[in-house]
Amino acid sequence: MNNSRSGIEKRSEIRKRKITGHLAKNFDDADNWDLEFWQNQTPQYRLSALVAIRNDIKKVNASRLK
Repeated sequence: MNNSRSGIEKRSEIRKRKITGHLAKNFDDADNWDLEFWQNQTPQYRLSALVAIRNDIKKVNASRLK
């Protein structure tokens, strides 16, 4: 097995170190915070997050078929 890690794995590690949280007062507060968070990210970061989510969904769906 190759010891080099993929770009997604490296970015995932960085995200874990920089994780941001928010204690929402209500659903509207949570929605507003979420929108502001994603609007403040670079297009590259948003695309990377989308790819990571799609990969996770593929894994979940594959495990359901077992």
